[in-house]
Amino acid sequence: MSTSDTQHTDLNAQTISGIANLARLSLNDTQSTAYAQSLNKILDMMDTLKRIDTDGVEPLKSPFDHPQPLREDVVSESNHRNEYQQVAPEVEGGLYLVPRVIE
Repeated sequence: MSTSDTQHTDLNAQTISGIANLARLSLNDTQSTAYAQSLNKILDMMDTLKRIDTDGVEPLKSPFDHPQPLREDVVSESNHRNEYQQVAPEVEGGLYLVPRVIE
């Protein structure tokens, strides 16, 4: 899954200010510069990850050597529906009836 060695364009404070304006965020010049530096570091890391040769590497299904054992799917509780529905204002056919919301 190797990709081409495309590099990102460095973001600057002006670009970040424009993006912040579109997102209706208020950033001062110091914040824009700090965000630009931070985002450039993240993009550099992504470029580094893109250059890793993953040809022949099988996708990981689980981080564990063996899958997690599952418990048996057995009923452990009895059905209490009738008891719970005794306090409901209206019930029909085992279903709770509620007022119509959409006409």
